[in-house]
Amino acid sequence: MPTATWNDTVIAQSDATIVIEGNHYFPADSVKTELLEDSSTHSHCPWKGEASYKTIVAGGQRNADAVWYYPDPKEKAAQIKGYFAFWKGVKVA
Repeated sequence: MPTATWNDTVIAQSDATIVIEGNHYFPADSVKTELLEDSSTHSHCPWKGEASYKTIVAGGQRNADAVWYYPDPKEKAAQIKGYFAFWKGVKVA
């Protein structure tokens, strides 16, 4: 089952991830949202739309903008609405 960990803390775990461009997108109900803080960072993908970010807070440390998601994805990426993906040292295995 794919599991996202950072700083020895499980952030998300699900057997219902969606893999796009090599990234596992985890459903919202599989993510420990109490470990996430909102961020004002955004980026744009030509086919997925505007991404928003969150910062992980775990084990007394912060990993800024290590989580991204598409709150209102374009039609071609509609299946990842409400899903979260990870980077910046978050291990998914």
